[in-house]
Amino acid sequence: MPHAHTAKHGAHLAILDKLERLGEEVRHLTDGLSNEQLAIRVEEGKWSLRELVAHLSRLQGVFAQRVTAMIAQDRPQITSYMPETDPGFESFASRPGNVIVKEFLDDRQKFVTWMRTVEPQQWHRAGIHPDFPDYDVHFALDYMSHHEAHHIYQMFQRRVHFGPLPH
Repeated sequence: MPHAHTAKHGAHLAILDKLERLGEEVRHLTDGLSNEQLAIRVEEGKWSLRELVAHLSRLQGVFAQRVTAMIAQDRPQITSYMPETDPGFESFASRPGNVIVKEFLDDRQKFVTWMRTVEPQQWHRAGIHPDFPDYDVHFALDYMSHHEAHHIYQMFQRRVHFGPLPH
């Protein structure tokens, strides 16, 4: 019978598996599209595929910083991230889509690989977040995965305008 400690860590590893699958979804939804297609806003006033991946990439960096801070410090202050107030987002998102996708996927692999080395008890190191009273590493990554799933659905909605998905 597995130790309760090991079984509990299984929930953490499941989040990492989910983040890997979400990364693969980003790859799948952008595969075969040109930089020009990735940049098209198929819905007026809504982000293009390129901008959606840029948002996921920026947020992945934000969450990596938060997790690093929570592991290294006792209850660090966590600030909310709002893309509309991110002064670097526009220039970050204006780069070629294939570059943004590659960076996102490379960073995803590095992040998940690193998180697999984090000890189970470190997943419950906390930070102080203005919107979430029980904010720890586990919550942050679970939140990140749900946030990404929402945007990947938006990516799917935009991707269908460019023909059938690759198999």
